[in-house]
Amino acid sequence: MPTTLAGRELIRQYLDENGITITSLATTFGVGKMYLVQVLNGSQHSPAANALVLKIIETFKIRAKEEK
Repeated sequence: MPTTLAGRELIRQYLDENGITITSLATTFGVGKMYLVQVLNGSQHSPAANALVLKIIETFKIRAKEEK
């Protein structure tokens, strides 16, 4: 199974750029703040954690910026 490290980093960047807190994101997706922190830092990498990463990416349409 591919890793989701790049996606996790994109989510962190998106949160910083848009002033969204981990607490708000955790509440939106119905998970605990500490669990979400673990998901985003990569210490939680279960199938459920990976599915959450994908769900966040799809919900916010987070995409990597193309280099010029």
